[in-house]
Amino acid sequence: MTEHLRPVERRVLAMAAEGVSTEEIARRLKRSPAHVERIMSWTRIPRTGPPSRKAVHAMQRRVLQMRSAGMSYTDIGQRFRRSPRFIRQVEGLAHYQRAMQLLG
Repeated sequence: MTEHLRPVERRVLAMAAEGVSTEEIARRLKRSPAHVERIMSWTRIPRTGPPSRKAVHAMQRRVLQMRSAGMSYTDIGQRFRRSPRFIRQVEGLAHYQRAMQLLG
């Protein structure tokens, strides 16, 4: 049942099962107790399966558009408040995911 949960959801449920209070979980995750309670409630929502990892996400699409328009990694990084290295990684992942979509 927990195989379709996000890592943070699995961790919150594990801590709760160990008897850790909501306030302590919130402190450990640097979140509010209300947020932790919302995470716990999200885990009760039925899911059909894990999210698709093949889809290219919005940031990746924008990075690809900007790169094809000739923008540098530094310029794009400044727009997203990220390093040029991070933008290069996003671009590489986007190309990889697009290739995976074509394969299948």
